[in-house]
Amino acid sequence: MLPMKIRRARCKLVLVSMPGRKTLVKRIVVFMLLVGLSGAWSAAVNAQSPGVAEYARESREASRKSAKRQQRMLKKASKKQRKAMKKYAKAQRKAAKRAHRRAR
Repeated sequence: MLPMKIRRARCKLVLVSMPGRKTLVKRIVVFMLLVGLSGAWSAAVNAQSPGVAEYARESREASRKSAKRQQRMLKKASKKQRKAMKKYAKAQRKAAKRAHRRAR
């Protein structure tokens, strides 16, 4: 392996790999390459499957949401039942009042 020297010339990055052979690479191209590689690397990291802890957390959240939904439905049903019982009791009182009036 030959030692690589990196020299800077005004707006250009000059890589010298072998004597007499120079490759000019503009800064923008190098920057774009770095951005592309870092973007691809982060996408690969995010594409990994979630671990057991992640599945457990999602499962806990789902069960909590399910329990909350079930509680809401139960509360709604009991409220509806209370309302129906009140309506029935009122109808019974009214019927008793009418019967009492007719008996007089």
